[in-house]
Amino acid sequence: MLVHGLGCHQQTWDPVIPLLTDSSEIIAMDLPGFGQAPDLDPGVPRNLETAMLWLGSVFTALGVERPDVVGPSLGGLIALHLGQAGLARSVTALAPAGFWTPAERRYTYAVLHATHYGVRLLPEPAFEALVGTAPARAVLTGTLYDRSQACPPQPVAAALRTLQHTPAFKATLRAGRTPGLFTGDIPDVPVTIAWGTRDRILPPRQAARARAMIPQARLVPLPGCGHVPMLDAPELIAHTILKATQPARQA
Repeated sequence: MLVHGLGCHQQTWDPVIPLLTDSSEIIAMDLPGFGQAPDLDPGVPRNLETAMLWLGSVFTALGVERPDVVGPSLGGLIALHLGQAGLARSVTALAPAGFWTPAERRYTYAVLHATHYGVRLLPEPAFEALVGTAPARAVLTGTLYDRSQACPPQPVAAALRTLQHTPAFKATLRAGRTPGLFTGDIPDVPVTIAWGTRDRILPPRQAARARAMIPQARLVPLPGCGHVPMLDAPELIAHTILKATQPARQA
């Protein structure tokens, strides 16, 4: 089960999915208010408890019992909570959100807000022209990817359009201000925490805090990867996922 991060959509996983399908059945989904998924009703609180209930209902509707769950950033935090709730067979969290200090959270939010507003201000002709050039892609997405110049224009454009138009972006950020987004351990579920060494949104030093919270977790560095590593190094991400989920499938 592949879950995306804040401001992204299920197509974020497109570079990785072909590298996984020979050994796994893959389900990639849009969270409420992202991609093609409708947003939550206004009266429904946007918090991790709601996310757990929503995903639990999705698992039931799909007839999926305790899948291996993989997610970056917000998706990684959700994956950890699914593991803690006993709803995941294994968890692979790529730079999961929530292991920041107050100062780091303010920095992260400033970067995310600037990226969001900057992309929204681009007129359509300028957007198309800029995404088509490698230097402009580096400027637009340098906080998300480490190798943004080398990323193909189409997936970069799709990711930026999702960031432009997602109705859930601001509300999800507000919910993330809650202190203690993850506490406790996940003692009975295999956990892999992988972190891009070039992550400019959630610095890799936060990985040590996640490992301290979940002592049995396997900590994996992702050399040369940014915050959204699926475009930076799809083969490395696929290898990390397969290595993390194999013990769970054999158990």
